Amino acid sequence: SKRSSERMNSLKERLFKGMFERGISELVAEQIFGKLAAFASFGFPESHSAAFAYLVYSSAWFKYHYPAAFCAGLIRAQPMGFWSPQTLVADAKRHGVMVLPPHVNSQNHRASLERIADGEVALRVGVSSVRGVGEVLAERIAKCSPYSSMEHLASSVRLNATQLEALATAGALDGLFADDISSVPVDTRSALWAAGPSSRYSEGILPSMAVGVEAPSLSPVNERERSYLQLWSFGMSLVGHPLSFERIRLEAKGVVPAKDLSSCTNGTRVKVAGIVTHRQRPLTAMGTTFINLEDETGLINIICSKGLWIRYRSVAKLSPALMVSGRVETAGGVINVVAERIERLSIKVRSTSRDFH
Repeated sequence: SKRSSERMNSLKERLFKGMFERGISELVAEQIFGKLAAFASFGFPESHSAAFAYLVYSSAWFKYHYPAAFCAGLIRAQPMGFWSPQTLVADAKRHGVMVLPPHVNSQNHRASLERIADGEVALRVGVSSVRGVGEVLAERIAKCSPYSSMEHLASSVRLNATQLEALATAGALDGLFADDISSVPVDTRSALWAAGPSSRYSEGILPSMAVGVEAPSLSPVNERERSYLQLWSFGMSLVGHPLSFERIRLEAKGVVPAKDLSSCTNGTRVKVAGIVTHRQRPLTAMGTTFINLEDETGLINIICSKGLWIRYRSVAKLSPALMVSGRVETAGGVINVVAERIERLSIKVRSTSRDFH
């Protein structure tokens, strides 16, 4: 639309010549050109706004009535869009969707729906989401399932030690047996122990001959550890948002969770914290930078002035998680925090934010 007048004027001489050759008077030609030029100035954004409005309405309806299927579709379409799989899944969980981790005995290698107790539908993350596995190998794993043991899996599908370790880290081998003679199903830690030796079954070693498969007595993985393992292995924490394990420490520092910002009056000074999902600086924002933080209760919009960004640039730009002090700003139902101070939040997550696109 910014170039519409220039483009239309470049066509005017040719258009008028053609109309005059066909007996159209100059007055009528001017009227026709005026109508075309007027439409050119808004036709492009109008068509886009109509398309986006339809897309938003359809997506909102689908998400409201079928939240698990909607999230499964988004996960299947990755990489795409503005939000990471972790944010999409966390939002789905806040809307009542049960999300299950990947497992080698799932019949679908991609994100899918599973019926659980009482006919409830849950979202199962696909094995294809596990680091180092990919679509082709995940499809082979699903096609040969179910598996009774790690030996059965490794001998049915060629898997190297790194791939087996990634599956074990994701919890995708939990419940299998370490080998055919073991009577104790493996958990995440014992599966990780057995992954290296079990990979030898993919090399053709005789059944039950791998040395070191049986793990010693190991302490089970706690929820905090499982959260970090899941984030590393398939980019989503299903047992709890990383900040949920820091909430007691954050409360002691006066940090307000995202869900409580709506009860804060305009201008209230607050301290918030979260994992950075986005850093944006639109050309029209006059140097203002917008940061999105995510905690276990929702998303927080942070507004950074040009001067504040310069002051805290190294921390604000490079830290995967931040603690921000500032003032609550409410307008038209939208809640922002205008930053006055930014600190690095010490938390074991790798940076996956979408920055300055």
